[in-house]
Amino acid sequence: MESGMQTLRVGILGFGTVGRGVARMLRDQADILQQRAGVALQLTAIATRTPGRDRGIPLDGVTLTDDAARVTAGDDVDVVCELIGGLDPAESLVRDALGNGKHVVTANKALIAERGNGLIELAAANNCELLFEASTAGAIPIIKALRESLAGNRINRIQGILNGTCNYILTEMREKGLPYEQVLAEAQRLGYAEADPTFDVGGFDAAHKLTILAAIGFGIPLSYDKIQVEGIAEISDVDIAWATEMGYRIKLLGIANRVDGEVELRVQPTLVAANSMLGAVEGVFNAVRVEGDFSGPTLYYGRGAGEEPTASAVVADLVDIARNIKSGGAAGRTPLLGAPLADLSAPVFRSPGEHFGAYYLRLSVIDKPGVLADITALLKKHDISIDALVQRGRSPNEAVPLVMVTHEAREAQMLACLAEIEQLPLVESKAHMIRIEEDAA
Repeated sequence: MESGMQTLRVGILGFGTVGRGVARMLRDQADILQQRAGVALQLTAIATRTPGRDRGIPLDGVTLTDDAARVTAGDDVDVVCELIGGLDPAESLVRDALGNGKHVVTANKALIAERGNGLIELAAANNCELLFEASTAGAIPIIKALRESLAGNRINRIQGILNGTCNYILTEMREKGLPYEQVLAEAQRLGYAEADPTFDVGGFDAAHKLTILAAIGFGIPLSYDKIQVEGIAEISDVDIAWATEMGYRIKLLGIANRVDGEVELRVQPTLVAANSMLGAVEGVFNAVRVEGDFSGPTLYYGRGAGEEPTASAVVADLVDIARNIKSGGAAGRTPLLGAPLADLSAPVFRSPGEHFGAYYLRLSVIDKPGVLADITALLKKHDISIDALVQRGRSPNEAVPLVMVTHEAREAQMLACLAEIEQLPLVESKAHMIRIEEDAA
């Protein structure tokens, strides 16, 4: 390090997978980072519950402690990397750091999505940065793209494959023809899914990420409680096979739309065309498609999680802070949610029943004359038209699958119609309905 060179002193809270990746990157890329930031990035302190454990990384000159306050209040720390995850104690530690005048970088999507509005206000009050590129889609620079590169656009739609665990499961189910439970077990064995996978497969992880993207893209407060969330646990290998035959892929999508002056936020299993931008994204990869009024559609693709991709995003935020300090810039020069806090106002959120789109439906019906006429009569009653219908196999007096794709209809109409269809004497079990995104090309 050159004599007299400024140094940005970094403290880390939490030394798991991502923390280890950040430490490795700060060490291995030190010369590149100093060249690009104009400031040396020096790791000075790490708070972890097991400070004595050997991580296989040289940490000479770094203070390891089990006292988080040693990092959030330490005189040798300028910026705190919060890599603990979850809401508590992460929120109180971030508040402590900001209250002590320290910049904060976090990879914690739950914290930003659910508590971020207050934390952003606190950061501004203390003239500190609070950056969170790593909270959404790993190494994909989607937050920077929305906040900076697309700043001249009115963003009308965001569609994202935001959870690699779900995308891996759905891909394996399609490619191998296996049921959900078997693929989930394999994903857990490989480390792609947690022992309790609810946060991922239930859609909650994707909902946190969509909250952040929608706030920045639309210039609204973080609104996690307004998202309609549905996971993939009810997706059958039968539905995936039918979707494939009809030219679709099933993806768990996070979708944010502007519709007639209202905002629609959804995380749901969705049929997209197999040859579309999002339909081609397989395995553990993430992708986000953004529609701007001047830019048109753009796609951002890459690994959305893991030690190195997430560490890359954390360190990128550290470089931004270092550059800003080096240039004498004020904290918050780039509004964290795309516009100054004072200019943000909650929009009218569109109710789920108002969603307007096409649907995939799978019914199990008794193979008797008149069953199709009864079903189509109810569809007509609710003003729903059929785009395609397939009934395969012949088994008199036995249950057979009936698969339909509808034209666009209001979701409230569709749900009311299905409630009546399910009461028909020749219809067995609950109908399977999956929404279709026709414009994810």
